Amino acid sequence: MLTDFAAYSKNPRQLLYLQPLGSENILPELLGDSGWRVDLTDNPDEAVALMNSKKYSVGLMHWDGTSFDAPSASQQVEQLTDTNTQANWVALLSNMNDLPDMLAPIISRYFYDYHTCPVDSQRLLNTLGHAHGMANMASSWIDTTSEKPLPAGMLGKSAKMSQLAQQIKKVAATDFSVLIGGESGSGKELAASAIHQLSNRCNGPYVAVNCGALPEHLIQAELFGHEKGAFTGADRRHIGRLEMASEGTLFLDEIGDLPMDLQTNLLRFLQEKSIDRVGGSGQIHLDVRVIAATNVNLEQAVKEGRFREDLYYRLNVLKVDVPPLRERQADIQLLAEAFFKQYYADVNTNLKGFSAPAIHAMETHHWPGNVREMVNRIQRAIVMGEGKFITVRDLGLNEIVPCNLMTLAEARHVAEKAAIEATLLHMRNNVSKAARHLEISRVSLYRLMDAHQIEWQKNRK
Repeated sequence: MLTDFAAYSKNPRQLLYLQPLGSENILPELLGDSGWRVDLTDNPDEAVALMNSKKYSVGLMHWDGTSFDAPSASQQVEQLTDTNTQANWVALLSNMNDLPDMLAPIISRYFYDYHTCPVDSQRLLNTLGHAHGMANMASSWIDTTSEKPLPAGMLGKSAKMSQLAQQIKKVAATDFSVLIGGESGSGKELAASAIHQLSNRCNGPYVAVNCGALPEHLIQAELFGHEKGAFTGADRRHIGRLEMASEGTLFLDEIGDLPMDLQTNLLRFLQEKSIDRVGGSGQIHLDVRVIAATNVNLEQAVKEGRFREDLYYRLNVLKVDVPPLRERQADIQLLAEAFFKQYYADVNTNLKGFSAPAIHAMETHHWPGNVREMVNRIQRAIVMGEGKFITVRDLGLNEIVPCNLMTLAEARHVAEKAAIEATLLHMRNNVSKAARHLEISRVSLYRLMDAHQIEWQKNRK
């Protein structure tokens, strides 16, 4: 049975102690004599409430060995640790020889250290003091990295992220159209979502559309909707994404892939704030803010006649640029640890984090795929890793050894071309399948194959 809980705050040194009804324990007196002020309770729910009200840095939990209910114990421990994620927990075990098999993974996952009875007072105090010091150092580091709060869902302490956060807050305060620029995988949709969350439309719908992922013959109906019988297969009225976003925000990702005829229709909506459903006969007035994003140079696309100049200026009233990950070196460890915490518990509970060489390798990697590449590598490392810490090899970064010094632009070019060629080979030159795997549209893939001079058709079977 889980019998004793104790926690320590860093200033003043205050202890929360949860003990069973009617029990006698000299531990509170021992800790009190060592400079801790003790709060007693015999209710786990009250312990959680106290954890919510005070910032404890260390917790102590005692299993007395009389009985053990693994699901209940795990739930209690998880609830307490989730209440204060900065606290380091130490387990006090009555007898290591009688340790239930199901207790070991709980201790390994949630606890900083353990201590066995009979209590060696000096050793226990040293253990708790060390856990307390480590928690304080971690707390101080987090405090310094969070002086400038970022919008919900965004992480970073770099100057680039601080500038982006300020841009987002300013843009969110208005109702003008926004164009978000940035490389593929850098987090453009996250920036768009943050703008919506901070705007006066935050209680309205947020509708995201990937213009490059929709088939060209369906984009019109998907964006603007259609009436029953408007075309073959239209057996009922369909509300388009623009109508779905009424009183809210419509996010158009990969706007550069929007066909020219749809660019004209979108321009008309931005000018008149009204739409016609396909097959409809009346104007529908809508109040929708449009945020668009692109990883291509729209100014160049305008010069080449692939994008309407008037639509470009309608969308580009306010401009936000999301920096690539290689320009956010100060954020790499913070992001990596956040993604590790997000994914490891459901896959590999033996992992403790990243090795120091792995952190260094991530900080020196050029990240051509940006944040999306980092998530992919960390997910793979969590699944494939066999030790307690993720290594450079687990991340697959040891395989990237540059033979010649290159500029960042040259490195991105080489990596992008290699990824496309490998995907086409794997998909037997099926462009549709390759585009889906690369998470881009066929139009974008054809453009990239042309830019990289990839002669895929001569090997097509």
